[in-house]
Amino acid sequence: MNTDHAVEVRDLTRRFGDFVAVDRVSLSVEAGQVFGFLGPNGAGKSTTIRMLCGLLLPSSGAGRVAGFDIMTESETIKRHIGYMSQKFSLYDDLSVEENIDFFAGIYNVPRTRRRERKDWVLDMAGLADKRNSLTRSLAGGWKQRLALGCAVLHEPPILFLDEPTSGVDPLSRRQFWDLIAQMAQRGTTVFVTTHYMEEAEYCDELVLISRGRMIAKGKPAELKSVIPEDILEIRVEHPSEALEQLEGSGLVKEVALFGDTLHAVVEDAEAASAAVGDFLAGRGLATTGITQVRPSMEDVFVSLVELEDRRSMEGAPT
Repeated sequence: MNTDHAVEVRDLTRRFGDFVAVDRVSLSVEAGQVFGFLGPNGAGKSTTIRMLCGLLLPSSGAGRVAGFDIMTESETIKRHIGYMSQKFSLYDDLSVEENIDFFAGIYNVPRTRRRERKDWVLDMAGLADKRNSLTRSLAGGWKQRLALGCAVLHEPPILFLDEPTSGVDPLSRRQFWDLIAQMAQRGTTVFVTTHYMEEAEYCDELVLISRGRMIAKGKPAELKSVIPEDILEIRVEHPSEALEQLEGSGLVKEVALFGDTLHAVVEDAEAASAAVGDFLAGRGLATTGITQVRPSMEDVFVSLVELEDRRSMEGAPT
């Protein structure tokens, strides 16, 4: 294994019967990186992270985490990583401080350092004044920070976060990513799965995964460059109806809902803007604005999934 790589896997595969949840994933993560594993729910992100954490044995493939073999040294891996699952592993009937004490014992934090580490978690999570509060009384964002603190009590070199911001408000998500950045600056490698496309911007490097297969890997700016065409943002009163009309119009290469607007991939933004506006107006769907925008990570993901689907169809037996 490359000593600069905290995580390195080759052709990692996991089957459940006839279902292939993770299909030949190969990747490497440099020490100190914030590495994002990005994809929709059901794409295989959690299955991958569980294999890397020694919680699930791969069906095939090879790899090392923190220098240890994922096939034969899973128990050793567990002692050298931090792991925060989708569902908070905190105990609701314990106080904040009791949860920290419990996990300090689980992770074998030396007794001489437990006071110091507890104070660090309380400070990092902003929970010093809530140390005696029952964990069940905390809002989602506070629980999230406490769970993160408990996952790194033993100061692991690698931290795995599985959908850590799922179900919390946007402000809490932003604050949580600030904490991740601080940890990475101190040398911790952070491997994080997410289905929030905007969170990709916070990562040093990304893998995009769909239906168990990697469809792209690179830095956020590099991945955005894979779309050579223009992107139009279309504001229209009934976006779902407009989407249906545009899909078969021949005026756009791809089109997808983007919040309360549409994003369309076109050859030439200037020419397509007028044509799309006239086309929708002729169908009683007046637009309130059509502008060219820079591609977002969601645009990249949609385009790459469409490309992968086309390749699969072309390669499918008739």
